[in-house]
Amino acid sequence: MRQYFILFIFGILLAFSSCRTDFDTVASSGDLKFSRDTVYLDTVFTNISSSTYQLKVYNKSKNDISIPTIQLKKGLSSKYRLTVDGMTGNNGKIFKDVTLLAKDSLYIFIETTAAITDANAADFLYTDEIQFDSGANLQEVALVTLIQDAVFLYPKQNPDGTKEKIKIDDKEVDGFYLEDNELNFTNEKPYVIYGYAAVPENKTVIFEAGARVHFHANSGIYVDRDASLQINGSKSNTEKLENEVIFEGDRLESLYSDIPGQWNSVLFANGSKNHSITNLTLKNAVIGLDFKSPANLISIKNTQIYNCAQYGILAQNAAIIGENIAVNYTGLASLSCVYGGNYSFTHCTFNNNWPSSSQFAVNLSNSLPGAVPETNPLTQAAFNNCIIYGSNTNEFNLNKNTNTPFVYQLNNCLLKFSSTTTNPDYQFKTDAIHYNGITLNENPKYYNVNQNKLNIDNTSAAFAKGNQAYIIPLDILGITRTSPPDLGAYQSKDFPK
Repeated sequence: MRQYFILFIFGILLAFSSCRTDFDTVASSGDLKFSRDTVYLDTVFTNISSSTYQLKVYNKSKNDISIPTIQLKKGLSSKYRLTVDGMTGNNGKIFKDVTLLAKDSLYIFIETTAAITDANAADFLYTDEIQFDSGANLQEVALVTLIQDAVFLYPKQNPDGTKEKIKIDDKEVDGFYLEDNELNFTNEKPYVIYGYAAVPENKTVIFEAGARVHFHANSGIYVDRDASLQINGSKSNTEKLENEVIFEGDRLESLYSDIPGQWNSVLFANGSKNHSITNLTLKNAVIGLDFKSPANLISIKNTQIYNCAQYGILAQNAAIIGENIAVNYTGLASLSCVYGGNYSFTHCTFNNNWPSSSQFAVNLSNSLPGAVPETNPLTQAAFNNCIIYGSNTNEFNLNKNTNTPFVYQLNNCLLKFSSTTTNPDYQFKTDAIHYNGITLNENPKYYNVNQNKLNIDNTSAAFAKGNQAYIIPLDILGITRTSPPDLGAYQSKDFPK
């Protein structure tokens, strides 16, 4: 019995000795340390929520402390929202008696949704401070957000609460038809599109030089039957591409700068017509330019398309003349011409460094599963002074139905196809009907392929390999080409060392 009593007493002593004193706190003395003294929340559009940013707060002392208040200086009227170690406090604005253990830290997560009218009229900055404690112990961390004004285009709300819909390929999607006063996109303000902005039949949408168009998730442009699209960008003089027309997602934070699939596509319906695209930069779509059997010839010049989840250009039974086009990082193919058509591409760089073993830079086909009929003639697919390259073993794919015309020719092109094959369609050195002047499996040595900088210098295998007969006098940047010309969209130049 005595030994049980001793064990009982020992247990009590052990329990008391192991009790935590973590919450026997002392008041904060104003000696908190922070992971940064200013949190920049990047640029956001008016009334669109930002990404979530974090601030780490450190207690370097040997004492557990209590911070009497953590709050936004503007209080409950602030456009910022905080979460402090998982707590939301008073509407994410004010927190009382926050405990921070010795030699420990806490996380503060920060978001904002602000309008252009909330920002400083002189610089469009919206600012606030996170205040820790008050009086002599007051410490502050600044918050800064640039608010950008924009023109917002979106489907109307129906009386029953549903969104306005349009039909694309017999499927209803969130979308709306542009009014006559919405068909001209200028460079005065950026545009933000929700859903599909559709161009009505017999109307033309025009994008002026310097226009900036941002698409929300699952959004895009739809050009209906007998409608037209004209993109009238021009040469820019700086890396800001001030005269380029730019299509991209509506998240402006640097984290989103190269994430594929943020919005859907620019979709050209069967029977749409008279399309012209000049000096366009398109980024981060699912399919960049999606042509569904347009009625007549399409011109694409000086155009860059990057980071598309499926295709950069998908053309179904289309007719395209392409000059100075650069495409890179696409999940399936940078250029895919299916169900026949008529194509001519000169001084283009079709590269694909998407990290998979099934992607291509260029895919050609004269068939389409499920179509009636299933095959259609490929009357021409000409590639002149082009680069067709990428990270895969073979970047050029022919999907040919031998019962239907399939006409193609590569003249003075750098081509990646390193598999050994007896297939007669891929005899690049001996098949003079389809291949002339092919530079095979040599590195073009792009300036920085991971940043979509497909420029080359004089050490590139594409240097001075072009045929003068196919020369486009100016490259994609408006630089004069020399003779003999380089292959691809870019004239060679020296890079900074």
